[in-house]
Amino acid sequence: MPGLRRAILRLLILITINLPTKMLSENKLQLLQQLVHNASKEEIIWAKGYLAGYLDAANVPINISVTPAAIAVKPTILYGTETGNSKKVASQLLANFKKNKVQAKAADVFQYDIAKLEKETHALFVMSTQGEGEFPQNAVAFYEKLQASKPSLSHLKYAVLGLGDTSYPLFCYAGELLDEALAQLGAQRILPLVKADVDYAEPVNHWEKSLHDHLANAVNPSTGVAVAKPSAPASNKKNYSGVITHKVVLNDRGSNKETYHIEITADDTVDYEPGDALGIFARNDAHTVNQVLAYFKEEGSRHISIKDKSQSVSNWLAERNIKGLSKRSIGQVAELLLVTYEAEKADLLDILAVAVIPAQVSIDDLIGVLLPIAPRLYSISSSAEAHDGQVHLTVTLDTFTANNTQKTGLASHFLAHYPIGTAINFYIHKNTHFRLPTNDTDIIMIGPGTGIAPFRSFLSYRDATGAGGRNWLFFGEQYFVLDFYYQTEIQEWITTAVLTKLDVAFSRDQQDKIYVQDRIRENAGQFNEWLQNGASLYICGQRHPMGTDVENTIIEVIAAARGLSPDAAREVLNELEEQGRYQKDVY
Repeated sequence: MPGLRRAILRLLILITINLPTKMLSENKLQLLQQLVHNASKEEIIWAKGYLAGYLDAANVPINISVTPAAIAVKPTILYGTETGNSKKVASQLLANFKKNKVQAKAADVFQYDIAKLEKETHALFVMSTQGEGEFPQNAVAFYEKLQASKPSLSHLKYAVLGLGDTSYPLFCYAGELLDEALAQLGAQRILPLVKADVDYAEPVNHWEKSLHDHLANAVNPSTGVAVAKPSAPASNKKNYSGVITHKVVLNDRGSNKETYHIEITADDTVDYEPGDALGIFARNDAHTVNQVLAYFKEEGSRHISIKDKSQSVSNWLAERNIKGLSKRSIGQVAELLLVTYEAEKADLLDILAVAVIPAQVSIDDLIGVLLPIAPRLYSISSSAEAHDGQVHLTVTLDTFTANNTQKTGLASHFLAHYPIGTAINFYIHKNTHFRLPTNDTDIIMIGPGTGIAPFRSFLSYRDATGAGGRNWLFFGEQYFVLDFYYQTEIQEWITTAVLTKLDVAFSRDQQDKIYVQDRIRENAGQFNEWLQNGASLYICGQRHPMGTDVENTIIEVIAAARGLSPDAAREVLNELEEQGRYQKDVY
């Protein structure tokens, strides 16, 4: 059995490389040193992959330090992202592949021609999930084209990593859909689908290790190297209970906005850091629930059971998502009610208003197709070091018009009208990719509107801890007199030199609107200087248009100040992001 003997010998060679000599007898040591001396570099590399897969499957840690040989397989990494996490994972994977001589490339699925998939041999997907199991905006077209064009992918080997949040009912559902679609088109899985929660570092590292082991041995599939199956991470979110002890509108009378400062006093010490978010499980109000009940002529007190949980129909409707339904949910409800309803977004009441409810359809059936309300995340605007025992939120009541009707957002309405002194349940969403740097590092914070929330947390923390780094804040809203959130605190931070520099933009105080990006241009030289001297850069607020406009302005500033092309300036910003010096919390 020469093949088996060779595998055993190579395994022993690798042991010799990694184990201290005192762990082997003198005879074995001499024999193994002889084998090492006679082994080729390729044989040692093969043995490395073999033992890594074997010990990883057995959950045995190992530290291998053998110079990698170039791997022939050239995988393409494709990512779909909404908040940037998938892009970060893809960039990390690409960088580590290159270090290990894997000639990989990475691309946003939005910019990737789906016809190229038919020419790829290995494709690795990093896909986030948004809202009710939706694809991120940049990946919607890719998925739809994949389903419509139905390319032949029998030659393609692939793996999918899904990023999501276990608090949401359809955890990593976009990753599931993509994984199934690729398999149906004939592609072959390298690894099973991996679902990663918000704390994704460990499963991502495990996935990456298994991928590299596979690629290192892809040129010789007969080796039988075991590839460890990454396990889905358990959620480590802790639920808390507290009471809303204070609530005040931050806008003055006459403002177009209704923004609340909300203080929650918790029963236990809340473990959170600046940059974290608070998760709220909103409920539908009684009036809306009663409107749905009226369509079915139900009282609401009748109890029904779904998945081993029994409660009244009214409670089921209070917990089910009936506002701002996604396109998929609209389709399911319309199919149940035998009605055609074409819309990207709608409330359940909008559909019921145009439907003639079939006699055979009960409210039980309706509840069965409705999803649970997904938690809503709000950036924490307090600091544990400065606001002992409390968690603060900054929430604008979301108002909009749909179907000629004035409406409000579910969660913001829920918090705005939540009674003071009443218990409320919440959890902390650890945002490990929106963190303060070391205390002596300068920071630039761009947070118009409620985007100021985490930066109030940042400044409160730095004030309480005496951090030495300089702090520069850009804030914007509509009117100085009506909408300057936390003005008194900000002025105090300027007086005490906690806040080194403040630039504000109140868009409607003059005929020509002024935004935070205009203030960045006005301070272009100093802005670039701070970045070149090591400052960390943060943006928080609405993704569109603010986030996009601000990022484009920063690229303009870098390009002009450093004499670079726009593409080169964008690459500078990308490098800052990879270094953790450019962080975004946009929504």
